Amino acid sequence: MTRTPTRRALLGAAAVLALPLAGCGADEPADDVAAASSAPATTAASAAAPPAPTGPFGAGCAALPAEGPGSPAALAAAPAATAMSTIPGLTNTVVTVHAAALAASLDATPDLTVLAPVNEAFAAVPPATLDPLLADTPRLTALVTHHVIAGRLAPGELAGTHTTLHGGQVTIDGAGEAYTISADQTLLGAADATVICGNLPTLNATVYVVDQVLTPPA
Repeated sequence: MTRTPTRRALLGAAAVLALPLAGCGADEPADDVAAASSAPATTAASAAAPPAPTGPFGAGCAALPAEGPGSPAALAAAPAATAMSTIPGLTNTVVTVHAAALAASLDATPDLTVLAPVNEAFAAVPPATLDPLLADTPRLTALVTHHVIAGRLAPGELAGTHTTLHGGQVTIDGAGEAYTISADQTLLGAADATVICGNLPTLNATVYVVDQVLTPPA
């Protein structure tokens, strides 16, 4: 029997593993001058689209250990749910995954993208909102699967609208190392969710740690 997590269990876990997630010459021919004059526009266009990072990014990644459990190398060798259980600050996400009986599925399903709320994201949800959700397994399952997208999304592919395993859609805005999800897609609805540590490859998924709990569309 799956034990439904209590708010006390979630907040207690957060206290144990809090993520401090919380940086021309005058005689030049006319044709050459025209070509040169177009160069700044090209440069400006390139500057407007920062290059996507090739490794982990975000201030929150500073909390990852350099080696051993939870380090990028160790995460890459473990499946999604198992790997997340070693990432500092994702205790509450892991508790909800197990409560919804989805850990084995997350570990076995190939090519996923997981938007994992940090512990403080759950701690910020009022008891009147969080407690009924934790006690309702179907709603909890919908919440967890709404944080998972089929396919591994590299940072350069993260921006856009994606269908989650719940069947709803999540829209992510941004480029380079700055990505957000609008407040109306979060459980609290008060502030945009921000990716605070992104592009963490595991054996079968890529994890992006976010600072808000998302909510499935009504």
